[in-house]
Amino acid sequence: MQIGPYRINPPLILAPMAGVTDKPFRLLCKRMGAGLVVSEMTHSDPRLWGSVKSLHRMDHAGEPEPVSVQIAGSDPRVLAEAARHNVDHGAQIIDINMGCPAKKVCNVWAGSALLQDEALVARILTAVVAAVAVPVTLKIRTGWNRENINAVRIARIAEDAGIAALAVHGRTRADKYEGAAEYATMAAVKASVRIPLIANGDISTPAAARAVLAATGANALMIGRGAQGRPWIFRQIARFLDDGTLPPEPAPDAISAILCDHLEALYVFYGEEAGVRIARKHLGWYARDRPENAAFRHVVNATTDAATQLRLTRAYFAALADFAARAA
Repeated sequence: MQIGPYRINPPLILAPMAGVTDKPFRLLCKRMGAGLVVSEMTHSDPRLWGSVKSLHRMDHAGEPEPVSVQIAGSDPRVLAEAARHNVDHGAQIIDINMGCPAKKVCNVWAGSALLQDEALVARILTAVVAAVAVPVTLKIRTGWNRENINAVRIARIAEDAGIAALAVHGRTRADKYEGAAEYATMAAVKASVRIPLIANGDISTPAAARAVLAATGANALMIGRGAQGRPWIFRQIARFLDDGTLPPEPAPDAISAILCDHLEALYVFYGEEAGVRIARKHLGWYARDRPENAAFRHVVNATTDAATQLRLTRAYFAALADFAARAA
């Protein structure tokens, strides 16, 4: 898939997720086969750009091209300035968030709340595209609720405004993350516009990836929750789509090595105290659906230093490897 001058290969994209797709996780997913990774949502309000959180989110030093940064807000002028600011700080693709269903985002008329005002959508997209010389992409949901599905109209507005690619999550804002994603609306979007379509929602296995491509005709897939604790999903899907081979899950010792590298990157990026705290959610995702998950999480979540967290993590996955060897 092509976004402006950038060839996205494989056409598998890490979805922007607040509190998840920080720089350490983006770099990891890129190494694990993602063709493009998108930053966490960044504030468009310039008064917040100097905060520690914003500075971390705007740190793109050493990231492989293309660097894609997501912005959110509701004022066309402010969003245009945010786009320029992020391009000045390394962004090579600007992504606009009109898909977040969080109440605190929608209450300030941002994220998926914007889908209720198509005229404002048009003004925002036009302003941001005009403000920067890099490609601008857009992420939306199918509509505000099931009585107001307007993704096709939004897609046409996006194409007319010069948006380079459109990602659609197969739920409405009212659905949040409940129920199953639907793909018929995405297929209708694909039939209505010429810009690339990126399908998003419930893509958690290679088989699901192939099914979503078949159902939507999308040019690329965007994976969010399916990559939490399983960053190797990009490599698995790419292989499956290429030759039909279903790669096995990594062995416990391989997972331990991937995870410990991730933890150490978090400690370096955030400092030990914050890194240990932020690592806890990732540890839970990596251990999800594995034996003694609850006991491991209970112990590891009580740790406050990096050395102990790493030691407990290595011991847990070593025990899993020993159990697998004895069961073989």
